[in-house]
Amino acid sequence: MEIALVSLLIFSASQIGTPGPANMAMLATGAAHGFRAAMPFMLGVLFGKQLIIWPMGFGLMQLAQSVPSLFTALKFASAAYIIWLAWRVANLRLQPGTSNKAPGFFAGLVVHPLNPKAWALITACFTNFVGPNVSTLKATMLIAATLFLVQAFFHPLWTLFGERIAAVVAGKPAERYLMWVLAGLTVASVLFVLVKQ
Repeated sequence: MEIALVSLLIFSASQIGTPGPANMAMLATGAAHGFRAAMPFMLGVLFGKQLIIWPMGFGLMQLAQSVPSLFTALKFASAAYIIWLAWRVANLRLQPGTSNKAPGFFAGLVVHPLNPKAWALITACFTNFVGPNVSTLKATMLIAATLFLVQAFFHPLWTLFGERIAAVVAGKPAERYLMWVLAGLTVASVLFVLVKQ
């Protein structure tokens, strides 16, 4: 096996398309500010995963194996940050088109580096779909490109879904419950990754 591209693509779609901290952040941003205003944040999230893929491909995985305690600490610190974001989502009230400024590109850029699900996904890509004789550059390029394309498909959908949800529930009693459900899904996805690893 060199690189199992079809399996990698299917696995990536199953992980990137399902609820998780990044998707919930994009959904909440789209809901609060509308799709157009949320685009810089969404693009930041899209490119942010590349900040993990390339360092992992070129040695970070070996460092994780030699100093596991460092990565355990980072994993729990990241989870704490995502749970804090979930708390903010739970208390967010949908007000598309208001003067509140949407988070920008750089705010989106840090979402994946602080997301335990993203780290687990990328680790699984390198360890499960790449053969032992594949060059580091080739493996990293193909994983980076595959994940980027899958994200480019799903991220706009989650952001647009947020805008559509806001149009239906903003200002209604269901709004509070919806935001708590989204926050709960975010926390559940992080806890699932922490327990699974």
